[in-house]
Amino acid sequence: MPHTSSHTSSDAASHATSHAASETPGAPAGTGEFAPYATAAWPRLVRTAHLLTGDLHEAEDLVRTTLARVRARWRRIPRDDVAFYVRRCLVRTHLGRTRRGRAARLLTPFLSERARRAVPVRTEAVARRDALGRALAALPARRRAVVVLRHWEGLGEAEIAQLLGCSAGTVKAHARRGLAALRAHPSLAARLAAPSVAPSPARRHPVSGARS
Repeated sequence: MPHTSSHTSSDAASHATSHAASETPGAPAGTGEFAPYATAAWPRLVRTAHLLTGDLHEAEDLVRTTLARVRARWRRIPRDDVAFYVRRCLVRTHLGRTRRGRAARLLTPFLSERARRAVPVRTEAVARRDALGRALAALPARRRAVVVLRHWEGLGEAEIAQLLGCSAGTVKAHARRGLAALRAHPSLAARLAAPSVAPSPARRHPVSGARS
């Protein structure tokens, strides 16, 4: 994933908070906790949204919309349930857009054109992310959401089932088929077939199964 500076992330989060406030003029006044929460959560939410949408600009728009909806309900959200509620809102907003045909650029390259220009040298890490992005973009939206939540957000099957409003068995099936599709995708197949370089005893990659 392309990284932005902390200053840029902070500015974007502040803008998102202002955007949320302008979209919810009737929100209760006691929302003082929301601004620091939105600022802290912005980078993580954009990362997840980027994996879901495949486009940085669309990901930021998705997060802004999500935060606007969360702010409108902020007082009614139990403080120990905020992370779950926000994640559910993000995923369901994305799936709703996809169903309505608003995610027209779902199959575009993983990195935005602006992000590509910002990286003059195509490093191996960027090439891997680009290949992964193309493979993720080929998955159906719900299956893609399951793969992202399971293997990049680290959620369990039961929690994903709650988020998506389906059974744990359905989540398990989506995860299994999604990983199989990623491994078979042309953009990743050649990389997975290549010998790994200097493997370490760290965690295994969710797609290849190789140690990373």
